Amino acid sequence: MRRCPLGPAALLLLGGVLAGVGGGGRALPQLSDDIPFRVNWPGTDFSLPTTGVLYKEDNYIIMTTVDKEKYKCILPLIANGDEEEEKDYKGPSPGELLEPLFKQSSCSYRIESYWTYEVCHGKYIRQYHEEKETGQKINIQEYYLGNMLKSPLSDPDQDEKENLKEIPTKNIEGQMTPYYPVGMGNGSPCTLRQNLPRSSTVMYICHPEAKHEILSVAEVTTCEYEVVILTPLLCNHPKYRFRASPVNDIFCQSLPGSPLKPHNLEQLEQQQEMLKMPFRRVKEEEMHSTKEEKFSSIHKPVAVGSQQLLTVGTTHISKLTDDQLIKEFLSGSYCFHGGVGWWKYEFCYGKHVHQYHEDKENGKTSIVVGTWHKEEHIEWAKKNVARAYHLREDGIQTVRVVSHFYGNGDVCDLTDKPRQVTVKLKCKESDSPHAVTVYMLEPHSCQYILGVESPVICKILDTADENGLLSVPN
Repeated sequence: MRRCPLGPAALLLLGGVLAGVGGGGRALPQLSDDIPFRVNWPGTDFSLPTTGVLYKEDNYIIMTTVDKEKYKCILPLIANGDEEEEKDYKGPSPGELLEPLFKQSSCSYRIESYWTYEVCHGKYIRQYHEEKETGQKINIQEYYLGNMLKSPLSDPDQDEKENLKEIPTKNIEGQMTPYYPVGMGNGSPCTLRQNLPRSSTVMYICHPEAKHEILSVAEVTTCEYEVVILTPLLCNHPKYRFRASPVNDIFCQSLPGSPLKPHNLEQLEQQQEMLKMPFRRVKEEEMHSTKEEKFSSIHKPVAVGSQQLLTVGTTHISKLTDDQLIKEFLSGSYCFHGGVGWWKYEFCYGKHVHQYHEDKENGKTSIVVGTWHKEEHIEWAKKNVARAYHLREDGIQTVRVVSHFYGNGDVCDLTDKPRQVTVKLKCKESDSPHAVTVYMLEPHSCQYILGVESPVICKILDTADENGLLSVPN
């Protein structure tokens, strides 16, 4: 038996190789990325498996390739084996299962590059940062993302309503996962929404080995957040139980006059095998056997700055050397992008900082947060700290962070003044030169702090002059 492993919506790829449906079969089932498939190409001596996923001889489709090759593809009967258990479940409701967590007044924490998130279950969600300056007190910047308005402890009537409703799901690492939502409102005022209070939805998800960790915090719309909590408490409820999706096999048997596997698919697999060995010297006969026009139509190089990327399978290896990458960054042609949630951020060194949101219906909404003027920055640097130092254990002093001022942004509705941002450039060690963390804070209305961390910055921090201006290292 020969196998061709495919991704979640395998039938789509299969349809790209096989075109058209002949008679005697069935219509294609509705596709779902929640269910992974794998296409097998067995020979004539083949019998359907009798354990695991069920199959029926009459549940098939006839597929025809563009080269008139015909295949009978037997489809699995997708069924949920836990349906009966869920139907007969008479145990505690999800609210009752989570009751010990709320009664214990326990809190969970997540520490990120700048913010720390605190979720005190059934009470509040807080986002805060502690700034410790030498010789000064600790300055705490904090926002409440939501407060519990009423007790989250189980309400029998509410739980009965929840049992009748369809369980909501969220895509967690590629799998649609059921969750139990707890709403929190009346958080800190949001200046971007006429001082309306911030609000959050806490999504409790079953994970048998978890200890109530915060998996993620995301701003889904302005000042509205989603917080995902992993907890073992929900795992006793069959409707919330974590399930590993089985891989469902599709068996495609060649009909008389057709090869075991489509000719075009065989060629595609050979090309992929060659790409897995980019440093192997290719024999001349192999070069002639591969059609150049088909290769170029499938694998197109991607541009970063003015350079191209070398495509190796699905991995892009940059042709940019470290020096080239630094020059591209310092010239402003290699920009950093980042941000989680509604707003994303673009930082082009020595040019601008943009805040934007892309929407399929309304297109791209962009705000100029700040633009670069060297003279304005130098004036700013005379009154502010443009570079801060760190004393290593070996006694050597190195630059820890460099700050740049970008002013003259779009006029702010709240202040009637142009937006402005202080960009803090920090070193972030990583094996990938393209790894980057970008996050934005708003300590005052329309006055921002943009944190930018990247391995590119590590190589140039120590070139900063008294004004924090960077240059290509010698």
